[in-house]
Amino acid sequence: MATATGLTVDILTGVDAVPAETWDELAPPHDPMWGREVFAAMEHGAIGPDGYAYAVVREAGRTIAILPLSAVRGLRLEQVVGPQERRMLAPVSRLFPNLLRVPMLFCGNFLGQGHVLSREPLTAPVAELLVRTVLDYARRNRLGTVVFKDFAPDELAALRPALEAADFFQVPSMPDTELPLDHAATFEDYLAALPAKPRRNARNKLRKFHARRDLRIEVLSDFAELVPDMLELYRQVMDRADQTLDVLDESFLHALQQPGGPDQRLVACFEGDRLVAFLHCLFRGEGAIGARIGLDYRLAHEARLYHNVHYAAIELAIDRKCRHIRFAQTAYEPKRELGCELVEQHYAITHVSPLPRAVLRLLLPRALNTALARTLAPRS
Repeated sequence: MATATGLTVDILTGVDAVPAETWDELAPPHDPMWGREVFAAMEHGAIGPDGYAYAVVREAGRTIAILPLSAVRGLRLEQVVGPQERRMLAPVSRLFPNLLRVPMLFCGNFLGQGHVLSREPLTAPVAELLVRTVLDYARRNRLGTVVFKDFAPDELAALRPALEAADFFQVPSMPDTELPLDHAATFEDYLAALPAKPRRNARNKLRKFHARRDLRIEVLSDFAELVPDMLELYRQVMDRADQTLDVLDESFLHALQQPGGPDQRLVACFEGDRLVAFLHCLFRGEGAIGARIGLDYRLAHEARLYHNVHYAAIELAIDRKCRHIRFAQTAYEPKRELGCELVEQHYAITHVSPLPRAVLRLLLPRALNTALARTLAPRS
């Protein structure tokens, strides 16, 4: 597709069609979830989406913007809200039985923070072309609901006029959690910089863990043989989760382990020879992320497994000279205690048909805002 402004846009069906040097030039240099190899693993895995595409904008033959797209054809909206919101949405499910089971197109990164990959802030013509392309793609592929997922406010700023003109509405999504590490040359520096109460709690949790002589933590670069055990522990966590938009699977984890995969480590906790907790960490530039966690709840509380695998990941990131480490959009209270800051994020949502769009605009902001307020409320 070409425009009067000299821009062209193509839809590519795999990340391999984007030259590695182009991707690396445009992608966030310190966000591990935006490594090209992570997208390649997503395409080979079964984490939720049924298909992937990439809207590539060029000007005079030069690629200036890339927007990844993920199609999920059978998503239920109840999967992305809490239990009270599920009850709130129950009347809609009865009146419109197919409305909450929606084919959905996610724009951005299905597993991470949303971005349009570009060298410079988007111009209005590029933003308008991307939004128009996304909606055309959704209509052609019968993907009624379109979501720009987990975009920071400044990332949405350039897109906002085009989104509003296309009848998108915005609602807050769950914030990211990010721990700045600029001040810490060692793990002890990190602990010393915590406020008094979190610092005492951290040292107490470390003591309780190390008092268990049967437990040890290892940092592994090759963990393919542990994948079945990881998935069992991960399922224990997901069984307790309110929201289950994406779910890791064996094929995705094995794809990440292939030659040329991302820079990654597994913080693995063992009871004897048995894996009882893990935090899967990825690295890119000066950034790190503790992407997914698994816990054996048989001893998780007593041994403080959750905190101790996070402490080990923080120490690993400090040793690797990372300037920050991010964690998942869950368990905000313990992450605040770790010293994390909350990173504001938003959804921009529409439907390609007027009636479902009106229903979503009426109900989703209330449901998602209620879920967000309850999730962020202090619980101790």
